[in-house]
Amino acid sequence: MKIQNLLFPKVGVCTEESLFYNRENDREREIIFNHDEQSLTFSKYSRMFFDTYFNVLSVAKWKKYTNIKDFSLILELKGDFEVLLTNKERINGRTYRKIVSVTTINSKTKKKYTFPYTVYDYKGVFAYELKALSDDSVYYGGYYEGNIAKEDVKEVNIAINICTFKREAYVKRNLDLFKKYILENDESELKGHLRVYVQDNGQTLPIDELQTKDIRIVPNKNVGGAGGFSRGLIEILNHQDEFNATHALMMDDDIQIEPESFFRTFAVLRCRKPEYEELFVGGAMLRIDDQAIQVESGASWNAGSLVSNKANLDFRNTDLVLDNEVEEYTEFNAWWYCCTPLSLVSDKNLPLPIFIRGDDLEFGLRNMKHLFLCNGICVWHESFENKYSSSLYYYILRNLLYDNSLHFPNYSKKAFLKRLYSQVARELVCYRYKNVDLLFRGVEDFYKGVDFLKETDGEKLNFEVMNAGYKGIPIDQITEMGFTQKDYDNSLFERESRKAKLFRRLTLNGYLLPAKKTNKVVSMALCRPLNFYRQKQVLNYDPTSQKAFITERKWSEVFRAGIKLVGLTFKTLIKFEKAKSDFRNRIGEVTNEGFWNEYLSTGE
Repeated sequence: MKIQNLLFPKVGVCTEESLFYNRENDREREIIFNHDEQSLTFSKYSRMFFDTYFNVLSVAKWKKYTNIKDFSLILELKGDFEVLLTNKERINGRTYRKIVSVTTINSKTKKKYTFPYTVYDYKGVFAYELKALSDDSVYYGGYYEGNIAKEDVKEVNIAINICTFKREAYVKRNLDLFKKYILENDESELKGHLRVYVQDNGQTLPIDELQTKDIRIVPNKNVGGAGGFSRGLIEILNHQDEFNATHALMMDDDIQIEPESFFRTFAVLRCRKPEYEELFVGGAMLRIDDQAIQVESGASWNAGSLVSNKANLDFRNTDLVLDNEVEEYTEFNAWWYCCTPLSLVSDKNLPLPIFIRGDDLEFGLRNMKHLFLCNGICVWHESFENKYSSSLYYYILRNLLYDNSLHFPNYSKKAFLKRLYSQVARELVCYRYKNVDLLFRGVEDFYKGVDFLKETDGEKLNFEVMNAGYKGIPIDQITEMGFTQKDYDNSLFERESRKAKLFRRLTLNGYLLPAKKTNKVVSMALCRPLNFYRQKQVLNYDPTSQKAFITERKWSEVFRAGIKLVGLTFKTLIKFEKAKSDFRNRIGEVTNEGFWNEYLSTGE
């Protein structure tokens, strides 16, 4: 059975060469990549290494989670090559490389060759190297295959669940990619095993243009990611007679993806062992602006102290590709790519109606026992530091309280108040008083209990929250303060001595000192308290959207926030434990299909 295709760079998907192959450092021995043909032409004695993010085989994980018995490498070659199979593993900061076999092939025509990996202990990854023994020798790719008994192969059908809101261009691009490589591709092993459900929260997608027998467009209320993904799960369950899905793949609308990720997910699930019947398959997030850098591969919640596993690994470094294979403690995988067994989804076990921020992690904490992660299953996404939304401050603490009420019942009021004070203090020193109000409002709404979620129109609430926060406007429309790129860049690299830092903190970040009337430009998402020290006004700028808003130091707002904080502290001391217990005991009231149909106004 084919279990993994070998990949080349693709324009429009990923062109970072080092994720696919590494050249030997020898400029005199040329290797030419043909984008159209997807092949590599070698000059004599040139060498290429395929111990890379997309072309290693995570053999230790395949042996752990699946019934595959033995593995082989199938290559399509023409010319004269030395083919070297390797087994690589990373232990205690050192890379260990074992040569499995060395084979010489000679052919004047394009032929397919099979190279078995004959090893006794499956660890780390399998990889391979090619050395040309004559000019114009050509490598056309290939695949890994594994031996498995027919009775151990499971039926798998994947329903992709996408939630979108007014991102028509992204959705159309990804649907075109699905059709080209899978849905309308007779050579794809996934054809007939994949269906796409798009929940259109903005109701702006042209249904007649996009919908096919394999793509279903569902107009939906603007109820955030939680509402969109829940609507998708309900649609998938209600259309099992049309497409008998075994898994739902939650996927963001604005990602970029290598279609091979779907095939590898499909292959793993088909071969999974009985003890991993309810296996989740997660995709890592890599940066779309630097495609070799990983942002996260699985995560742990830790009562709100989020840990993004294997963050900032640079896969141009082969050692870090091997480090990425090490399994770490993982509690959930974000829904930019998370394949969920439908056996766990029912009309009584749906996500929480918390709009955004925490719905995926809560569902993972509730249901995920085993998660398969490996090199080569991923998406590319805009990095979080390039995104800023003031409205998120309403959801940050509110949803943390929901999640911890269910999964960390020992989370104390002391720990929560410490976090609340810290976040309020940060927003105050950045003069973002509207964000402080949003934090307070979110906590207040948590104390209203489950009835608040049952009775509140999520779309209307989010509209109010959006209007209550800061809104960026085009930088050329702001006349109160001037913008220069130099000022912005300087703020990113602004530094201070330890002595200056201590003095700044003793003066409450300059609140106790006269303000300076300077032209200060800071990053909307990456600003630090230092950037606001003794400033009267600050221009908060987002380079991605080229929008900004102005914040201004006001003592009256600090006093107002302080009074509210005292009141909320007393409310926390009185209501905290009762609210947690109430939510934990009544969660079933807001995770069932009946509730969701009413919430979404689908009217079954």
